[in-house]
Amino acid sequence: MKIALYFGSFNPIHIGHLIIANHIVNFTDYKKVWFVVSPHNPLKAAKNLLNEYARLNLVRFAIEDDPRFQASDIEFHLTRPSYTINTLTHLQDKYVACEFAVLMGSDSFQNFSKWKNYQQIINDYKVIIYNRPGFVVQQLYDNQLILNKLPLLDISASNIRTLISKGKSIRYLVPDKVREEIEKGRYYKQK
Repeated sequence: MKIALYFGSFNPIHIGHLIIANHIVNFTDYKKVWFVVSPHNPLKAAKNLLNEYARLNLVRFAIEDDPRFQASDIEFHLTRPSYTINTLTHLQDKYVACEFAVLMGSDSFQNFSKWKNYQQIINDYKVIIYNRPGFVVQQLYDNQLILNKLPLLDISASNIRTLISKGKSIRYLVPDKVREEIEKGRYYKQK
């Protein structure tokens, strides 16, 4: 089985993430997408990072009705900080029959050469890249797949957090169940 691994903080998960995952299963030969919730990206500050279990639950709420998608807490149980190569190695050992690909935005791909063992990732796994506004990506590796026909949505988790902190509506930016859980938990409110 071919599975695209969508690594991210998902702080919070939003409609843009879901549209991308849907596009992957509709237009590539990867028919499953696993949302791998990262406890903390070593290349990002943890200042506004919601608790990892709360973010995992938001992902579960967002995808609960779609059997093509799965939430993964695998990085919660691995040595920290979370490095993609370690997660890939662990998953490949555990799911020998699966073929994994790494799914990322062109903004993340700009930092790819800073990732731990990035050469091993690109040599051993397909890297699927979707364009993000303002981040042009070029074909650098044979094992790289650039998705150009994906809708360009300028939706970001940081903008959603800003809206919440200002008391603005995030309706239509996140699934309703995610919005309800954020409101119930009073997540991302200014302190």
